[in-house]
Amino acid sequence: MATTANAANLANRAITRTILRWIHIVFAIPILGYIYSPFDKLPSYAFKARFVFVPAIVLSGLWMWKGHVVRRLISNRPAAGTNSYSSL
Repeated sequence: MATTANAANLANRAITRTILRWIHIVFAIPILGYIYSPFDKLPSYAFKARFVFVPAIVLSGLWMWKGHVVRRLISNRPAAGTNSYSSL
């Protein structure tokens, strides 16, 4: 029983990681267009680049990097290797 739950959890994390990677890649493409576009086209890209694409890239990158820490802080389980008697 525990093996199937662990396998489902790993599959769920793998799917989440894949989705976040693709979000990161897809939202980076307009940033490249913003950087390499002609100077007269920059005002039309500026708002979307600053307030949509960059925050999406930053949040997805931070979640891929430190998402495990956030999940551990949210969950009720202690981190692996910690002892509840260490404070005594």
